[in-house]
Amino acid sequence: QVQLVESGGGLVQAGGSLRLSCAASGRTISSYAVGWFRQAPGKEREFVAAISWSGGKTDYANSVKGRFTISRDNTKNTVYLQMNSLKPEDTAVYYCAARSLGIVVIKGYEYNYWGQGTQVTVSS
Repeated sequence: QVQLVESGGGLVQAGGSLRLSCAASGRTISSYAVGWFRQAPGKEREFVAAISWSGGKTDYANSVKGRFTISRDNTKNTVYLQMNSLKPEDTAVYYCAARSLGIVVIKGYEYNYWGQGTQVTVSS
């Protein structure tokens, strides 16, 4: 079983940056693909970014391309989401998710494990 814990969320002004971390425990996720999703109040959960098991393949939602960067450190069993040029519309609870198949996918239902989420609030 894999447990995922997100951290790094908080309150930031528009134009600022945050780096989210997704730390895995229970087993190594070095062969897993990992994704970040977010859910704003009153809205459906949406895909943000994903990274393959090796880090060689990434994918991003159009709304965050050029501003967010997903990366991973398999020696630390951790995946990161660097968020720059934040906008108020980025405000949401951010979740990381892992799937045992290491290929990048953007559909949430294809992920096996989920964290509890971390709140990101961007003020204007």
